[in-house]
This record gives sequence, C-alpha cells and structure tokens, in this order.
Amino acid sequence: MTQESEGIPADGATADKAADAATENTAEKATETAADTTAVTADQVAEYLRLDPEFLAVRPELFKLMTAPARWSGESVVDMQRFRVEILRGELDGLRDTAHEVIETSRSNMAFQSRTHDAVLAVLAAEDIQALIEVVTDELPVLLDVDMAVIGIEPTESPAVANSDIGRLDDGDVDRLIGVGREVALIREMTDDGTIFAGGAGLVRSAALARLRPGAAAPSGLLALGLRREGAFHPGQGTELLRFLARVVERCLRRLLDDRT
Repeated sequence: MTQESEGIPADGATADKAADAATENTAEKATETAADTTAVTADQVAEYLRLDPEFLAVRPELFKLMTAPARWSGESVVDMQRFRVEILRGELDGLRDTAHEVIETSRSNMAFQSRTHDAVLAVLAAEDIQALIEVVTDELPVLLDVDMAVIGIEPTESPAVANSDIGRLDDGDVDRLIGVGREVALIREMTDDGTIFAGGAGLVRSAALARLRPGAAAPSGLLALGLRREGAFHPGQGTELLRFLARVVERCLRRLLDDRT
C-alpha cells in the first residue's frame, strides 16, 4: 500500500512541480484569450466595411496606404492597371498641393487688394503736392505692408515740384530703371545708389517700380515700393494692383500740379 492511497501526503518536490505546471497552463490560456480578444482579423475588417459602406468615403486618405490588387502575376507580366492607379495617386497629390497653393495665393491677393483700396483712398484725400508726398512716404508703407514708398520725378520747371520734398531724378532715369516702353518693374535683388530711395537705399533689398506720367508739368516719374527682404518682389508676381495705384497717384499729381501752375 502506498502512502498516497493511505492519505499520506506525497513528496514535497513532486507537489511543487505539479503546482508550477498548473500555473503555466493557466497563464498560457489567459494570454491566448487576451490575444483572441484584442487581435483584429481580416474577416473582422471585411465585415466592418460591409456594415459601414460609407467608411472609405469619409476617410479617403486611407486609399493612399492601400495596395491595389494585381490582375496578373509573374515576372514577365506587367500589370498596367496597377501602374495606372499609382500614377493617378501621384496626380491626386499634385492636384491637392496645387489647390492649397491657389487658395493661399487667392487669400494673399484679396488682402493686398484691400490694402490697395485703402491706399488709393488716402492718396485721393491729399489736397496739395506736399500732402501727397507725405501720404506716399508715411502712410503707404503702413497700408501696403512695405518698408519704403517714394515718388520720383525727372527734371521739370514746375514750381510746385521745386517747392516740395518730391524725389528728384535725372533725365532718362525712369527708362533706365524700369525699361523703355515698360510700365512696371519688379526687382528681386535691388541695388540702389540713392537715386530712388535716397537715404533709405541701404535698407531696400527688393523693389517694385511703376511709371508715372503726370503730364506736361512733370513729364515722367515713378512710384517705388521697397522691402528689406530680398526676393519679396519678383517678375512672376501680378502687377495689376500696382498699376492701378500708380494710375491714381499719376492723376492726383496731374491735378495738383495743374492747380499750382
């Protein structure tokens, strides 16, 4: 008769081993159960998409992360459908970037348009030449968000010009600076010896120049806007608003000069 059959406890080491084995089995089962409850299977994903057919419509960015199925396989077969899908994905990304650029450009243009309107109203309010010069040099930089704004006129016998603080240019400077037959010049890298911006020439690194034709009293001049940041103005930018502002300044000059001559 054995000790176990008589109710006598078995050897202590044997009992410990049995207890350890039981603990390990329990831990393994718990781990398997946890994995079963947390892992997402392909069937579960498919079932979810079947129950929510609008899911990809509201989350289209997920298409970029998915791999399109190939219709054919093999080293000597090229799947043109899949190739085309990849091209379309690239085109879609490009269109999205372009749309963002257009939106940002439109917002910038609208802001500058509003500033230009305010500048025009300020220019129109000037009652004499000196007041016009002060509006251009003091108010336009604030209204247009530039660092400097000046008007320059080529030699004239007008006493109104002679008695004002308007900038003086030499004969032919306007054609030299803007270009013969051109109305506007956008200069990415500006180097001014003081001809345009006088004492502020050293500060200006980029400039926009617009031709002025005030009339017989002042045959040729220019409106100049300057910025400290190099490349702020460049030839690729639109010039319609700058031309419009220049025409308004031009007509105000003509009216005020005619009043004084």
